[in-house]
Amino acid sequence: MTTAVQRIRVDRPVFSVEFMPPRDEADEQRLWHAIRELEGLDPAFVSVTYGAGGSSRDRTIRTTGRVARETTLVPMAHLTAVEHSIAELRNVIGWYAALGIRNILALRGDPPGDPNGDWVAHPQGLNYADELVRLVRELGDFCVGVAAFPYGHPRSADLDVDTDNLVRKFTAGADFAIAQLFFEPEDFLRLRDRVAARGCDAALLPGLMPMTTPKIMAKTVELSGAQVPPRIAARLVPLADQPKAFRAAGIDLVTEMSERLLAEGVTGLHFYTFNRSKATKEVVGRLGLVPARA
Repeated sequence: MTTAVQRIRVDRPVFSVEFMPPRDEADEQRLWHAIRELEGLDPAFVSVTYGAGGSSRDRTIRTTGRVARETTLVPMAHLTAVEHSIAELRNVIGWYAALGIRNILALRGDPPGDPNGDWVAHPQGLNYADELVRLVRELGDFCVGVAAFPYGHPRSADLDVDTDNLVRKFTAGADFAIAQLFFEPEDFLRLRDRVAARGCDAALLPGLMPMTTPKIMAKTVELSGAQVPPRIAARLVPLADQPKAFRAAGIDLVTEMSERLLAEGVTGLHFYTFNRSKATKEVVGRLGLVPARA
């Protein structure tokens, strides 16, 4: 099976997308509509997020397996160390391998219930993402992705420590990293510069999400850990009560950001979709990102 890193290490710009496992039947219909809509655009890979334990984990495995079986897409399964023993992690990795999935995004994960709470490892589990990367590598011929944080992980002392932690994940065997959300292209480009300054040339993908509603703008603040810059607030906040105008401005902003990143040599863009396809399709269309197999 083609690996995600093979699909992003090409000589032309590509894009990838992230989905969440469906919560119910209606959500599953929306998800598969989005998957089918984006399949024709041939994203480099599609990733499916993962919740610790229980139904969310099982839905992730089922959804990722279905993508592998029923579509032409390259699936990437998420895996976190939250509330898992090493034995349980080995089991999940084994399930992925049995489904023919060879791409795993290895994340330590956030404490359940409170993403900003204190991290408590499972007594027989792992503490750090680089340990999870090594475990995945030990268990098979997987392509492994990890997370990167343009503003630094909330628990990192500073950006230098955070960059050291990212490079440690690459040293452990990660093939590439997907960046959490950010507001300005320079925020990602500075992250890329910090990694390059440490002699690391691993692929970094910027994480992007069209801010099509005030709710999604607020979610971007939550996920990025940064406030909306005045330049962007000036364009979006006055349109908060004008849904169509707000959406159009949000699409414009992420398109402009993507154009700047591509102009700076970034070759892969990763879109967080919230299981919707329309906004991502619009941006990809504007950027002229043709199917990679065309």
